[in-house]
Amino acid sequence: MAIATLGTVVLDCPDPVALGRFYADLLGGEVKVDDGWVTLKGVPGAALAFQAAPGFVPPQWPAPDASQQFHLDLTVEDLDTAEKGALALGAKPLDADDRSRSWRVYADPAGHPFCLCAC
Repeated sequence: MAIATLGTVVLDCPDPVALGRFYADLLGGEVKVDDGWVTLKGVPGAALAFQAAPGFVPPQWPAPDASQQFHLDLTVEDLDTAEKGALALGAKPLDADDRSRSWRVYADPAGHPFCLCAC
């Protein structure tokens, strides 16, 4: 029997509203701001929220001497189309050159790594 269920994945960042808008444009849904807490609503799967973190330092990827902390796997139907959209929203490619794989790695505007994964 499980002790808990996954409620929300919270990303530290310098600008929660801006990062929330990036993910809203990428995944759909809408950004809700409540007392400084920023949540992405209306998206299937685990909820995403964003909190201000003074002194935020983005994870390094890949870095054998540093942790990437975590990454998000985002399922898409067409990698090329999804890549164009993500880049237009401000994502940065981290490991997207290998076109033979069914996934590509990017960073969101705050530097968190995420993968676009073909379904």
